[in-house]
Amino acid sequence: MASVLVALSGGVDSSVAAALALEAGHEVVGATMKLWGGSSDSGCCSVSDVEDARRVAHRLGIDHHVFNFTEEFDRHVVGPYVAACGAGLTPNPCIECNRHLKFDVFVTRACQLGFDLVATGHHARLERERGARVRLKRGRDRRKDQSYVLSCLQAPQLERLYLPVGELTKAEVRARASSLGLPTAAKPDSQEVCFIAGGSGPAARRAFLAPRLELHPGLVIDGATGEAVGEVPAVELVTVGQRRGLGVALGKRSYVVSVDVDRGLIVLGGEQELSQQEVGLTGRSWTGEVLSAGSRVAVQASAHGLLTPAELTSGGLRLLEPRRRIAPGQTVALYDAEEGEEVLGAGIALGEAPAA
Repeated sequence: MASVLVALSGGVDSSVAAALALEAGHEVVGATMKLWGGSSDSGCCSVSDVEDARRVAHRLGIDHHVFNFTEEFDRHVVGPYVAACGAGLTPNPCIECNRHLKFDVFVTRACQLGFDLVATGHHARLERERGARVRLKRGRDRRKDQSYVLSCLQAPQLERLYLPVGELTKAEVRARASSLGLPTAAKPDSQEVCFIAGGSGPAARRAFLAPRLELHPGLVIDGATGEAVGEVPAVELVTVGQRRGLGVALGKRSYVVSVDVDRGLIVLGGEQELSQQEVGLTGRSWTGEVLSAGSRVAVQASAHGLLTPAELTSGGLRLLEPRRRIAPGQTVALYDAEEGEEVLGAGIALGEAPAA
C-alpha cells in the first residue's frame, strides 16, 4: 500500500482515478490546484471545478485540500504564453502547465507532505518493471489518449506518477463514475485553455492578449508572386498552417507558411510550400535513455495528430516523408518507431520565416 495524493481537477477522469486508487488499497488524499483567478476564470481548475472536486472527495470519504499556485502559474505558464505569442510562436500552455505545475510544483508539494505517489486522471499508461525504468505509453482508449501532453516528463517524475485510468476507455470511466454516484459522472470534458475566456478562437485570444501585449497589424504576402494581398489586424494572432480568418481570397487553397512578427509579414503558400521534412527542435527531454542522432522515432505534433516516421539529427528531426509544417512553438512528442506506443521524449519545434 502506498500513500497517494490525487490531483483532483474536478473532472470525471481524476474522480475515477481517486476511486481506483482507493479500491487498490492505497491511502488516498485529494488536492486541487487553484491556478487562475482572473476574470476569465474558466476551463479546468476554475472555481466551479474546485467545488466539484470537493464534492467528489466527500463522496469517496477522503480528505481534500486546495493548493494555491496562482503565482507559479502566472510565472511559468501565462507569462511565457504571452511572450511566445508576441514572438509569433504557437505555444502549448497545457503542456507547460504539466511540465512546471502538475509534475513539478505539485509533485514537490506531495513529496514535502510525505506522499509516495501522485495520481492524475490522464489517459496514458505506465509500465513498471523490477529494476528497470518506468515506461510511458499511450492510453488504452486511443481516441482519448493523452500521452502527448505528458511527453515532456522525465524519469524522476514518471517514477512518482500513478495513472489509474490509463487501462480504461472513456466510456468505462464514465460508467465507473456513475456506478459510484460521483457528481462528475456526466460532466463534459474541458476543451479550452483555462485562462482564456470564451474559447481559444482569434477573438478570445485577442481579448486576452490585448491588455498584456502590444499587437501589430501585418501584411499578407502571396509567396508565389511576392505581392501584398491583404492585411491582418494582429500578426501575433496568426499561426503557421492557418487557412481561414485572414480576410484574403487568392482563388486557390492557401495556408500560412510563415509568420514574421519583426517584419510584420504573413506569407501564404500551397500544400507544397507548407510541407517540410527538416524540423529543428529545442528543449529536448527524454523519458529514459537519451537518443543519439540517427535514431529512428515516430513524431506527433498535436494532441491527436498522425504519427510521422523520422530520424533524429543533431539539431532536430528529419522526417522520412513530407508532412504539413509544424508551427514553431508546438511541442513535438517522440514515440518508438516500431509501434508508436511508447513515449521516448519531446522537444519544441523551431522555424524560420523565409524571405518574402
